[in-house]
Amino acid sequence: MKVLIVFAHPEPHSLSAALRDVAIRELETAGHEVRVSDLYAMNWKAQVDRADFPALTEDRLMPAAASKHAFATGTLTDDVKAEIDKLLWADLLILHFPLWWYAMPAILKGWVDRVYAYGFAYGVGEHSDTRWGDRFGEGTLAGKRAMLIVTAGGWEEHYSPRGVNGPIDDLLFPITHNILYYPGFDVLPSFVTYSTDRFDDARFEAAAEALRQRMRDVETTAPIPYRKQNGGDYVIPTMQLKPGLEAPGTSGFALHRRG
Repeated sequence: MKVLIVFAHPEPHSLSAALRDVAIRELETAGHEVRVSDLYAMNWKAQVDRADFPALTEDRLMPAAASKHAFATGTLTDDVKAEIDKLLWADLLILHFPLWWYAMPAILKGWVDRVYAYGFAYGVGEHSDTRWGDRFGEGTLAGKRAMLIVTAGGWEEHYSPRGVNGPIDDLLFPITHNILYYPGFDVLPSFVTYSTDRFDDARFEAAAEALRQRMRDVETTAPIPYRKQNGGDYVIPTMQLKPGLEAPGTSGFALHRRG
C-alpha cells in the first residue's frame, strides 16, 4: 500500500514527530511505501491569495472560480500540483497533527484550502434532482482510505461524551466527515493520544505500541459507517436526512452514521 502522511507540527523533536516516526517504521516494516509532507519543514504557504492563481486576469479574486479555472487549465502553482499528485498516488492518507484550540493547526487547514482544488476535491459530478455532485462517499478520492493521528493535551475524560471539551468524535467530525469523507475517502477511526504534556517513557511506549497495532491493521480496519449522500438516505436537493432512518434518540453528528 502507498501511504501519504501530511504532518503538521513545528518542532522536529515533539511527541507528535516521535509518533510519526513510529508510524513510518511500522508501515515500512509491513512493506508499505510511505511519503511524508512535513508542512513546517516545507515552509508550506497556508493562505489562499492571488499568488495561487498566476494565470488570473480578473481584478477581483473569487477563490472558487479561480481554483476551478486553474485546475482545469493546469495553472495551479507547482507546490499545489505536487500535493495533488501525492493524493492521487496514495492508497492511504494520514493527517497527523496536534489538536490546537479544538481544531487542526492553521498550516494544515491551509494545505486543505489550497490543495483541495475545485474540480479535484469538490465541484465534481452531476447536479440534478437525483444527485448533488459526487461527494460524501463519492468523488475523485473514492476507493482510498484516510485517517487522523491526533495528539491532545487534555485528559481523555475531558473529550468523553459528558466531558467539558465535547466528544472527540464530534470535534473531529468537520475533518473526518467534511474534509476526508467529502471527496470520497473511506475514513478509518481516528487514533488519538491524550494528556500529551504528561508523558513519560512508559506512557510513550504504551502509545507507540497502540499506534504500531493500528498501523498493522490499517488495511483491514472497518471505516466509520458514514451515510453516502447519494445513497438514498438524504432528500435531494435539501440534503436533509430522511425521517426515521436514525436510531431512537440519535441527534447531532451521529445522525450521519449508519447503525
